[in-house]
Amino acid sequence: MASTASQIAAVTALNLSNVRERLTTSIVALVGIACVVTVLIGVLSIGEGFRAVLDQSGQADVAIVLRGGATDEMGSNLTLEQTRLVADTPGVKRDADGAIAAPELYVVVDVPLRTTGTAANVPLRGASPASGKLRPGFRIVEGRMFTPGTFEVVVGRGAVKQFAGLTVGSRLRWGTTEWTVTGIFGDRGSVAESEIWTDATVLQGAYNRGSSYQSMRVRLNDAGTLQSFKDAMTSDPRLNVKVFSEKQFYEQQSQTLTTLVRTLGVAIAVLMGLGAVFAALNTMYSAVASRTREIATLRALGFGSVPVIISVLVEALLIGLIGGAAGMLIAYFAFNGMQASTMNFATFSQITFAFTVTPALLIQALIYALLLGLVGGLLPSLRAAKLPITTGLREL
Repeated sequence: MASTASQIAAVTALNLSNVRERLTTSIVALVGIACVVTVLIGVLSIGEGFRAVLDQSGQADVAIVLRGGATDEMGSNLTLEQTRLVADTPGVKRDADGAIAAPELYVVVDVPLRTTGTAANVPLRGASPASGKLRPGFRIVEGRMFTPGTFEVVVGRGAVKQFAGLTVGSRLRWGTTEWTVTGIFGDRGSVAESEIWTDATVLQGAYNRGSSYQSMRVRLNDAGTLQSFKDAMTSDPRLNVKVFSEKQFYEQQSQTLTTLVRTLGVAIAVLMGLGAVFAALNTMYSAVASRTREIATLRALGFGSVPVIISVLVEALLIGLIGGAAGMLIAYFAFNGMQASTMNFATFSQITFAFTVTPALLIQALIYALLLGLVGGLLPSLRAAKLPITTGLREL
């Protein structure tokens, strides 16, 4: 074992010392792997950023109530009487103002994107007085809150960054109504920052919704009372509703896009990885060809085939490691925190988010880079080990 290990160390050291003789081909392989890693991380960071926004939005002790059979706010409808029954259900937390419960409306309006000027679907939420209480990070960061009973709106700071014409003082026309932006709000980077808020009663009148709502948010006494709260409502014959914890609701909404992005990212990485593997194969075959006599001489002196195989694989893995590390650095500084918006397929409206490069994502990309290097070095290493000694010694 000691002899084999010393042979591996000697042959590997000799191989790496000659890398400068094939520097050009090595750089080509390295750049190829770095590009694959950069693109892979860039694509997957979209899904991570989208999921992170929805994760930050969900609270275990807040329940969302929708009409029975509905899976999202757009497809739901609740009467005024139903919202009162929900607010009176045991398990709803109360403060000096009464039940911490907010019936809300959810409509979609057209707002042009800053980058292209094309119209995009942006959520316009009809908020109740308790809506801010149910989002503990909610605060006005510029201007002021809308005045109830007026055609005024406040805009999430994520929406301000992605869509045009949403600055404080702007006037916007949706339908037959002109709205004035009075403030910008933040909410810890949650999904609410992609929305525009106004008074729910005003929005009902503007969109002819009568006294109906689409969802009801309530704060529970604690997260453990969700099931008893749900049972109390589903057993009430006056209600036909579906209940989610806010955390569960947003997790379900994120599944479609994150699955799509991950599938797309893996497909792109595999296709680009094929090109990187060919570049690595070319590099390692070149390395083996330039060292034919050297390898044959080592074999004639008693060095085994295993040290030769490992020496070639180590060089290939080193290329994968350096290329992967370079791609990780490029992707992190290029993408992490970059603001963007995409379609939320659950509501067919835009949601703003930041590309998120997580440690787990970097580790996955590095493993993929090492795998590309390993695959690229495997066949050339086997060729080097099987090369007949006499043939190698006759090489010029």
